[in-house]
Amino acid sequence: MKKTLSEVFYLLREELKFLYILLVIVVVLLLLPIFKVPFYWIRFITNILLWIGLTESLNIITGYTGRVDFGHVAFFGVGAYTVAISISYGFYWPIGLVLSGIFALLLAILIGAPTLRLHGAYFAIATWSFAEALKQLFNVLRETGASYGISVPAILSSIDAYYLILFLTVSSIITNITIEKHKLGFAFRAIRDGEIAAATLGVNISKYRLIAFMISALYAGFLGGAYALWINYVYPGDAFAGLKTDQMFVMLLLGGVGSYLGPIIGATVLLTILEVLWTYWTEIWYMVFLGTVIMFIVLLMPQGIVGLILKRREFISIRRILREALIGQS
Repeated sequence: MKKTLSEVFYLLREELKFLYILLVIVVVLLLLPIFKVPFYWIRFITNILLWIGLTESLNIITGYTGRVDFGHVAFFGVGAYTVAISISYGFYWPIGLVLSGIFALLLAILIGAPTLRLHGAYFAIATWSFAEALKQLFNVLRETGASYGISVPAILSSIDAYYLILFLTVSSIITNITIEKHKLGFAFRAIRDGEIAAATLGVNISKYRLIAFMISALYAGFLGGAYALWINYVYPGDAFAGLKTDQMFVMLLLGGVGSYLGPIIGATVLLTILEVLWTYWTEIWYMVFLGTVIMFIVLLMPQGIVGLILKRREFISIRRILREALIGQS
């Protein structure tokens, strides 16, 4: 019993270490603009924060419930266009931002209600099809500027956009942490690990999947709206780009699926490497590297970087128990 409690306390201390480190990073990020950091670094960090938030949103539906959402960019695109259109009609940008999350959430209900019952690759194909259909629709609608898109007035400065995206990203991380520790997260993981067993225990599969889908869409919509306010221009080829979903999945797989730390590590590592490739080489090498990373993760590191960290912690924990057992015997 003592050994079991010792292991539990050790794991709790390790978890608290990660949370303290995250808290320090957030405080540093809040103070960063005060120290007159060059514009390049503000923009680069804003981009990393945006992708962390998007990957955290994808993690809610894919990491916790096991549903592969290849159309996740649809919520991002709808959020971006909602802000752009609402501002063009004279709404204040905070109203447009709130609407971006609401419309993304409503779209999740519309898509999720019929498709979340699908299994395996069928759900992935269905969500991808919805995203592509929306992209083609926005390409021809006059109200959305067709393929030319819509310009968004420069309402926010780069620093304002930085703080807005920081707030949304930190909120998405806190949501992921809360889900992991809450009974809602237990229900999500029960569905992921054994749908039949979860249903036998009384878990409402359809209900909890739809809740996960709605939460993930909500944050993707908010971040899409923030992206429109930051970039000041929205068009279908960018807002609904399938490559965005691909990149989210690579970041999630690289960092680790089903953990709030996975998107943080995956997005930061991948974007830092890609920034170097874009700076010193051409965009062709970016695509080559992206494909190589996918193959590397699938073959050699299926649990991502977080999986390696957890394995190390497990090894240290076992070693501690064995050491205590040997000391007790002596």
